[in-house]
Amino acid sequence: MISSIVGTTAGVICAVRRGKWLDTTVTVLANLGITTPSFWFGILLIYLFALKLRWLPVCGYTSPFENFMLSTKQVLMPVFCLCLIPIASLARQARSSMLEVVRQDYIRTAWAKGLRERIIIIRHALKNGLIPVVTLLGMQVRNIFGGAVLIETVFNIPGIGRLMVQAAFGQDYQVVQAGVLVLAVVVMLSNLLVDLSYGWLDPRIRYG
Repeated sequence: MISSIVGTTAGVICAVRRGKWLDTTVTVLANLGITTPSFWFGILLIYLFALKLRWLPVCGYTSPFENFMLSTKQVLMPVFCLCLIPIASLARQARSSMLEVVRQDYIRTAWAKGLRERIIIIRHALKNGLIPVVTLLGMQVRNIFGGAVLIETVFNIPGIGRLMVQAAFGQDYQVVQAGVLVLAVVVMLSNLLVDLSYGWLDPRIRYG
C-alpha cells in the first residue's frame, strides 16, 4: 500500500512537471532505489537507527496484539526496505505511462476546453496511465509473501519466505509444498484482481 501510493504519486507528479527540478530529483532517486540491494540498505538502517541513534530495535518481531508500540518500531525498518525497490519501479513506470497518456489527442482537447489541470490529470489521464502500474503491482504482490527472504533474514523476522528456505535446507518437503501452494493461490488471486481492474480503469477493455 505504501509503495503503490508513494510510487504512483511520485511518477504522476514527475510526468506533469517533466523537466523541472522535482522530476530530475525523483528520477535520480528512483534510479538509485532500483539499483540499491535491499539487504545492504537494511544493514545501513540498522547501523544508523538501531546502533548509533538507538531509536529502533535491531531486529526481531513482536505481535501487535502483545505490544503494539514495540511491534510498530520493529516493522519500520523492514517495511521501509521492502518499499524501496517497489516505490522506485512504480515511480518510473507511472512516469513513463503518464507521459504517453498526456500526449494523446483527448488530453490536448481537454486542455483546449479550458479544464483545470487537476481535473485533466485525475479524471482523464490517470486511469489510462494506471494500467501498466496496476500490472506491475500485481507482479509485486508475490514478493510481499515469498520474496522477502533477505529482509526476513537481516531483521530476523519469521516470514513465509524464510520458512520455505529453512524447510528446503532441512529437507522438510511438506512445508515447502505448503508454502508453494500458498504463494500460488496468492499469485492467482492477485492476477485475477489485476484483470478485473483493467475493465474499471479502461471501459474499452470491458466492452471489447
